[in-house]
Amino acid sequence: MFFFAFVFPNLYNAVWLLVLILATFTGLDLMLLYLTKTGIEAHRVTPEKLSNGDLNPINISITNHYTFMISIMVIDEIPFQFQARDFKILKTIKASEQKEFGYDLRPTERGEYHFGSLNVYVSSPLRLISRRFTFDKNQMVPAYPSYLQLRKYDLLAFSNNLFQYGIKKIRRIGHTMEFEQIKEYVQGDDLRTINWKATAKKSSLMVNQFQDEKSQSVYMAIDKGRVMQMPFDGLSLLDYAINSSLVLANVILKKQDKAGLFSFSRKVENRVFAERRGSQMQKILETLYNIKTDFFESDYSRLYVDIKKNINQRSLIILYTNFETMDGLNRQLPYLKGIAKSHLLVVVFFQNTELNQIINRKTDTIQEVYDKVIAEKFMFEKRLIANELKKYGIYSVLTQPENLTLDAINKYLEIKSRGIL
Repeated sequence: MFFFAFVFPNLYNAVWLLVLILATFTGLDLMLLYLTKTGIEAHRVTPEKLSNGDLNPINISITNHYTFMISIMVIDEIPFQFQARDFKILKTIKASEQKEFGYDLRPTERGEYHFGSLNVYVSSPLRLISRRFTFDKNQMVPAYPSYLQLRKYDLLAFSNNLFQYGIKKIRRIGHTMEFEQIKEYVQGDDLRTINWKATAKKSSLMVNQFQDEKSQSVYMAIDKGRVMQMPFDGLSLLDYAINSSLVLANVILKKQDKAGLFSFSRKVENRVFAERRGSQMQKILETLYNIKTDFFESDYSRLYVDIKKNINQRSLIILYTNFETMDGLNRQLPYLKGIAKSHLLVVVFFQNTELNQIINRKTDTIQEVYDKVIAEKFMFEKRLIANELKKYGIYSVLTQPENLTLDAINKYLEIKSRGIL
């Protein structure tokens, strides 16, 4: 405007008048924002711990102590692991009003997450000046294995609507061998369970009643070698196995069995012996949180020796690992067969879901045809691996990473229903 006043001198005084008006309103805006010492109060409310791989709600509460409506811009300094450089929330708050809102964070690795400052920029209705308020500096929240899934699957083993989760009822063959009590015969009881000695004493039909076997040992063995480094939807296969182990341990303890775990790579570590006590879930949670690895080559011979030495009672061992080729399986098969001689072994490994895009894609060139054939070969080899394990009496679960927890629970419940442990 001063440039135009230079060309048209009659505008010069009008421009200075506008400058004085702008300065007056700017000073008024400064007074409105800064004369009140505590203009707003804000707090960031985080969970006690973050759940790895899940959406975690972060809530922000802001109270307006001004006597007029304000416009705010919230810039929360979220942990560097998320690499979010465009975080901004815009809101308006009426006079003396408290407003709560939030956002979600999805961590993809375990460990400590450090929040910076909660910055709130406040503007009056004039919107000429913004005043910055800073709250909740240097807040740390740890990210644990996915404990939110515990609530999702907590009643899975006891619900009458199991079909909703893809589980079918298994017809029980014979009886489990754990005796519960002798009771009077009622119509519908199995005649083969009649206790003739008790019948003779009572002069009425008495039958033996059995119950599911309890206090069976179940171990989750987590391979933390390089084959578990493959990423899927932001998480490594190792993190999927850790999250699944936590949920499965909870189901095992709810079914009155003993849950334990260990991890292995170059050596066997993070060992929790199978027990059924009140503090077992917390011990398993802390152990899973502290699993660290450099993704070295896994030593299955060390795993075989350690299991033979430390697990004397026949147990169910659920092994989380991954095999991409038959050659990879054949190198470890002697050790898996050795473990299966003394224990019931279930090998859980993963489908490479990225190959489905190549297989289902329409091919237009020779190179795409070659790629599709190779992808189908790898998918077929996964099924060959499952058949090879079955040939030696080793159970297997071939699953997609997102379905890992559900498929692992299904297999455990199937084994319990069939009474083969």
